[in-house]
Amino acid sequence: MASEELCEKALRADAERNRGRILAAAREVFAEQGLKAPMSEVARRAGVGIATLFRRFPTRDDLITAAFAEKMKAYGQAIDEALADPDPWHGFRTYIERVCRMQADDRGFTDVVTVVFPSGKTFEAERNRVGTGFAELIARAKATGRLRADFAHQDMIMILMANAGVVAATAEAAQDTWQRLVGYLIQSFAAEVAEPLPDPPTPAQMYRALLRLQPK
Repeated sequence: MASEELCEKALRADAERNRGRILAAAREVFAEQGLKAPMSEVARRAGVGIATLFRRFPTRDDLITAAFAEKMKAYGQAIDEALADPDPWHGFRTYIERVCRMQADDRGFTDVVTVVFPSGKTFEAERNRVGTGFAELIARAKATGRLRADFAHQDMIMILMANAGVVAATAEAAQDTWQRLVGYLIQSFAAEVAEPLPDPPTPAQMYRALLRLQPK
């Protein structure tokens, strides 16, 4: 009996080590190549067989949401700290800068924040919590008179999509270019320079756009 228990514990420990190696390799590979990187490359770097990888993470979404769980927590902390800022306009600006920097620092996370993962319930719950917090931050910033009145919640998704494109295009040659883009955008959000804009996409339209970006 004791021998069986020891064997079972050893198997569990081995499985947990494999899981840790897979997640570390996934973060590395996704950061370098994006979320469409081959699963075989993740398995190779983790030093496990592809069958072992799929036993631990049956789908790509399972692996992605597990690999970026900590980054999603940091995403949540960013909105919490922005809401705690006594100056909502400053909190709004620094939140956008912080999230865009998170994108620039990790190509995998660049993709994660612009893709919806319907099967990742915990992951999506945190994203939704952040979205609710951001809506509150927008309202507070508008109440100060500093944020333009027509800024819409959906505009944040557009910002992230635009920043993701700049990060991907300039990563090897001019990796700080995203800062100039974000600087331009933040200046355009100020109420004192506001000019009429076309209507934003509806939340449903933007959700469909995020679904189309989902890695296969």
